[in-house]
This record gives sequence, C-alpha cells and structure tokens, in this order.
Amino acid sequence: MSGEDRFVLYMLAPALAILGVLVAYPVGLLVFDSFFKVDTITPHIREWVGLKNYVDALTSKRVAESALRTLQYSVFALFFEFTFGFGAALLFSGMTGESRWHRTIFALPLMVPPIVAGLLWRFLLVGNIGILNYGLTSLGLIDDPGQIAWLSNEDIVIYAVSFADIWLTTSFVALVSYAGLTNIPKDLLEAARIDGANALKRFWHVTVPLMRPVIAVVVIVRGVDAAKTFDLIWIQTQGGPRHASEVFSMNIYQRMVRFGDLGEASASGTLFLIVMMLLAAVAYWKIWRPVHA
Repeated sequence: MSGEDRFVLYMLAPALAILGVLVAYPVGLLVFDSFFKVDTITPHIREWVGLKNYVDALTSKRVAESALRTLQYSVFALFFEFTFGFGAALLFSGMTGESRWHRTIFALPLMVPPIVAGLLWRFLLVGNIGILNYGLTSLGLIDDPGQIAWLSNEDIVIYAVSFADIWLTTSFVALVSYAGLTNIPKDLLEAARIDGANALKRFWHVTVPLMRPVIAVVVIVRGVDAAKTFDLIWIQTQGGPRHASEVFSMNIYQRMVRFGDLGEASASGTLFLIVMMLLAAVAYWKIWRPVHA
C-alpha cells in the first residue's frame, strides 16, 4: 500500500467509525432481532424462533399488499419526478445564464419539511373542501368539488398521496440533472450537429449516454427514498382508507408499535433492506456500468 493510499485510509477512518456506530450496529441488531420472538413490552426477553418471522412475513397477505402498494407508489412517483425534473433541467440548460432565478424558485420545495408538505397536500386534496377540486370545478373539468375523493377512494389514494412526493422532490431531480447536463462537453454536441444530427438524435445518442451516471444516481436515490416513504403518507391518510395507502414501511411500523411484534417487524425490515440493496445493484449495473464498459 502506497503512502497516498494510507493517507486516504487514515482520512476515511473517522467517517467509517461513525458509520459503523450509526449504521452497521443498528442493521446488525435488526437482523439479530429478526430471529427471535420479541415484544415491545418485555424486549429483554427473547425466544429463538429461527426463520419463523421471515416465513410469517413472506406469507402474510397484508405484507404482500403493502409491498405491492410500495411498488405502485415508487414507480408512479419516480416516473413523474424524473420526467418533470429532467425536462426542467433541459429547459434550464437551454436558457444558459438566464435560468439562475428560475432554478432558485424551482428549488424552493426542497426547503419544505416533508411533514409540512404532507399537510399542505392533505388540505389541497381532502374531501369536498380541497382547493384542487375547487380549481377543477372552476375550469369545468368536474361538476362538483366532492366528485373526486382523492384521499378516501381506495382505487386512487395510493397515487394521490404521491403528489406531495412528486412536488417535493422533482426539483432535486432537476438540479442534479442540470448539473450533469452542464458537464457534457459542448464540442461533442457541436460535432454531432455538424455531422448532420438533429436535436433528437443529439439528445438520444450524445446526451443520454453521457447522462447515464447521473440517471443512475437519480433512480437509485429517489427510488429507494420513495420506497421507504413514511411521513408524507402517514400525515395525509395514516394508511387508510382500509389500509389502501399502507406501504411497506408503514406496515413495519404498525407491526412494531401497534401490535408490539418487534421480531416480525425486524424480519420485514431485513427483507426490505435486502430488496433495496438488490434493486440498487441492478440499477447500477444496468444504467451506470455500461458507460464504463
């Protein structure tokens, strides 16, 4: 090991130690508890049950339904966040220096705490007094403000609660994408234009391949973040109506806090961690890795 490598290792040692305490220990405890029957009333009493908690979690209908809703929520939110965010980044990139104030204004939702954003969108969507329905009525798109029950219709509530997530983090996608677009060499785009490539071909064959690392970061960070969302949904519906907006993180919370089953909650949390790591690895290899290959 060279002197430079040792210096880097020494500099990283404090951060690695802190991560070990704040991340590795809780994760290890989570996995450890998943093999025991533990309740929140007497957490010091542990009964070894092996893989029973995992079997119960994997065979539970409610867990499966919450996992499906998590997938619906994450895909829906990520699709619109990336579409709107990347589109805004392309717009800012085309505006050059004139986009400074536009970027600042566009980034304002990032400064709003998730709880506040959830409350805001709850007031926008709730029942027949929500501002959104009144706006749709004024535009003639619906006949009555109570016609669309955004937060009480079991068929659409999981998508309605994602509006707050989309509004809150689209600006993050836009700013990260804009940073990636500004790093694309102008010479490559100019050379493609001289070779006769139109704007669409330049975008597809030059911009998108060079943006793969940025897209990978956005998909991994926002995908995992959306999948573990709790506060935004809880403040709007608390998982209702009839568990129609109960996502996986909320199911884990209910099992631990309401039912006091720390062991099964830990097993569900461990399964969730494994799935998120696998999805992040797939996103890395399929999106980022081809550029380096």
